[in-house]
Amino acid sequence: MTITVSARGQMVIPASIRKRYGIKQKSTVELLDLGKEVVIVPIMEKSMLKSRGILKGVSTNDLVKERRNLRKQEHSGE
Repeated sequence: MTITVSARGQMVIPASIRKRYGIKQKSTVELLDLGKEVVIVPIMEKSMLKSRGILKGVSTNDLVKERRNLRKQEHSGE
């Protein structure tokens, strides 16, 4: 899916994506710079508050990289 960035640096997240991930007005998302790509991760407010502290010392970036590595292993048949 391709979207355009405005002159002010704003992007519109398509309605189908917002609905699928529960992104509403005033929702928070995290923008991850993974070097060669940028990933937008919706932050689920209630679940994040309940789970605060369980992954102390682990960043969202670490989790995304780990999931990406697992996908590569799955596709390579390991």
